[in-house]
Amino acid sequence: MIVFLTNAMNRKEKIMIYYMDSKDEVSQRIIRVVQLGDEKILAYCYYRKQVRNFKIDNILSYGRLKGRMGA
Repeated sequence: MIVFLTNAMNRKEKIMIYYMDSKDEVSQRIIRVVQLGDEKILAYCYYRKQVRNFKIDNILSYGRLKGRMGA
């Protein structure tokens, strides 16, 4: 996963993640990784429209976006 996140950050590409928050609720997010740390990533979240921290251990699934999304 770290290699995937690093490549996405270097390419400045949007990726999709399924993320479990502190309340054990799962959400689908489209993000762009800004900075990669040991336990967290700093990323722009297109759902919240702001920069957010995501715990790497809470990312359940991840992948590239297929096709164009949005307007």
